[in-house]
Amino acid sequence: MGGFIEIEAEDGERFRAYKAVPAAGHGPAIVPLPEIFGINAHIRGVADFYAEEGYVVLAPDLFWRLERDVELGYEGADREKALDLMKRFDLDQGVRDIGATVAAARAMPEVAGPDGRKAVAAVGFCLGGRLAYLAAARCGVDAAVGYYGGGIEKLLDEADRIACPLTLHFGGADRISPPEVIETIRAAFAGRPDVEVFVYPQAGHAFNRPGPHFDKPAALMAHSRSIAMLRKAMGPHYDLSALWDKHCEYEFATRDVDATMSTMVAEPYVNHIPTMTGGYGYKQLHRFYSNHFVHGNPTDTRLIPISRTVGADRVVDEMLFCFTHDREIDWMLPGIPPTGKYVEIPLIAIINFRGDKLYNEHIYWDQASVLVQIGVLKPDGLPVAGVETARKLVDPALPSNTLMARWTESDGR
Repeated sequence: MGGFIEIEAEDGERFRAYKAVPAAGHGPAIVPLPEIFGINAHIRGVADFYAEEGYVVLAPDLFWRLERDVELGYEGADREKALDLMKRFDLDQGVRDIGATVAAARAMPEVAGPDGRKAVAAVGFCLGGRLAYLAAARCGVDAAVGYYGGGIEKLLDEADRIACPLTLHFGGADRISPPEVIETIRAAFAGRPDVEVFVYPQAGHAFNRPGPHFDKPAALMAHSRSIAMLRKAMGPHYDLSALWDKHCEYEFATRDVDATMSTMVAEPYVNHIPTMTGGYGYKQLHRFYSNHFVHGNPTDTRLIPISRTVGADRVVDEMLFCFTHDREIDWMLPGIPPTGKYVEIPLIAIINFRGDKLYNEHIYWDQASVLVQIGVLKPDGLPVAGVETARKLVDPALPSNTLMARWTESDGR
């Protein structure tokens, strides 16, 4: 997606930075600050990822004063070289080079926020996490995010200089930043609502990097929290509710597969949790939509909204999904011939966005209720219900606990 450009340092020397631009061609800027392994494939992937989120990205080569164009792996001789570079790295000079990168980003015509500001944030990992903290204190960035930034506790004398939103992520099992260190950092920012410190109990150091340390739940949660702060601090802002409505229109009203796919990222995925149907990647999902979903839904299919929650990077939709089982519905009732029965079920859709495109959908419903309503599951003696689940969602005054035989025993207690 991106490529390398050159930046002029404060002393007139020049160094490389990896630049990536969003599809819109403009947006606020992010300066990713790498681990000790340089601007390798992982960091370039991080840069491309943030470009998908709508940001102009400029990732500087911070080791250039020791050795230019460092791109290292994580094991053996590469790891040893990375540790040696870190020992010889001049932290203060590195921060000045970050300042030059921030200035270069603000000078780029592509960099513009929704309010016209030349907004720039620093997002760093490991050594870069510490540098992101220092960038917040010294470089005048509009926001900063640090992932497992070791050594921040030794730099807390600069905490009062930080005037921008700051989000820090730590693994609860990180030996470099153990719990007492994290609590020291948290205490230094007590009473600062613009500073957030998050801990992921099961995660260790480098939990955002693919490999043996990778912890996907922690990485996903940390990214969502980072995006929430960055969107609030400097945009870009998208109408996710309208984007989701347009996607549903293409799926259920116009039934247009290509238009549906146009609302999604290049490699999206969809997972209907109860039946594990959907697709991963463009090719598989296009096949699924074309042959098993968009043209395969009953004629009278209706989506009745109940509630909607819109966050920084996702929409959570609560609805009634209503249809007559007039055909085999591959994605919901695979292998079951049409019964002609009418069905109403509560359904939850959790839709994750990257920028202004859908990235994934997780769809949940009570499959037992569907099976009861079409007559293939007998509810007698089982803690399952049919259409009552949908009706109680709309009318909470309907009786509760009807499946609980012991409910009457607690009467009067």
